[in-house]
Amino acid sequence: MFENRTIERIEQMLDSAMEGEFCESDYDESKLSRLESKWKKYLYSSQLAKNQLDETRRNLEGLIADISHQTKTPMSNLKLYSELLSERILNMPDATEEDRKIISQIHEQTEKLDFLIMSLTKMSRLESNIIEVKPVNAEVDSFVGETVGSMRYKADKKGISISFTKDDNDSPMALFDVKWTREALSNIIDNAIKYSPKDSTIAVSIKPYEMYVAISVMDEGQGIDENDTAKIFDRFYRSEKNSDVEGVGLGLYLAREILRKESGYIKVKSEPGKGSEFIMFLWRG
Repeated sequence: MFENRTIERIEQMLDSAMEGEFCESDYDESKLSRLESKWKKYLYSSQLAKNQLDETRRNLEGLIADISHQTKTPMSNLKLYSELLSERILNMPDATEEDRKIISQIHEQTEKLDFLIMSLTKMSRLESNIIEVKPVNAEVDSFVGETVGSMRYKADKKGISISFTKDDNDSPMALFDVKWTREALSNIIDNAIKYSPKDSTIAVSIKPYEMYVAISVMDEGQGIDENDTAKIFDRFYRSEKNSDVEGVGLGLYLAREILRKESGYIKVKSEPGKGSEFIMFLWRG
């Protein structure tokens, strides 16, 4: 009888702790056995740690939001001023080619800084679980088609074509967060555009499997060395061979983290000189 009451009280403590409602004052130590007393102290410490973690998370969320807000206006002003300065220099009759190069560099570096701040903000929010990835059952074909369409302008500017093939008789569904998965797929296609030569083609296709729907992005670029394939999804990783290509080394890392949070994954197939294929796997549930 005594053992049953002890087990019941321990179960109550555990239930309260799992629901985040454990309160030490609910359990009078004078009425508890030694085992129950130890459980109470342990659960109280756990609840205290959880509360401190929640407080840290709220502070971090506020800090990230503040940084994002405080940098938005200065970055917008820098971009505006660089464009105005560019127009003024270009309209000056005595403007030299060196002047034009300097203005171009200012504008380019401003765009790069803006992209870096946005990427770091997204990364911080994902890693700290401030923003949750919420998968829903959605159609993959239309999602990929819309994402490819949004990337065509950038590809056209570089003289690269993007093809998208799908099975017209099948419209597979998968569980994914449309907004964040679009971020992941856009990063992969953007990467393919960066490393593909002019007049090449990026082939995007869909293939359904029993448990996953695969989205393939295949380019005709320079390919990836075997030593680099295990590192390209790391934060800020940039191969020494690609130091002249724009980027900060966060796109593939963000894509992997987004897919991981919605029970998907990503892999790459590549050979130097033969292009690369990145494959996103979306869980079908």
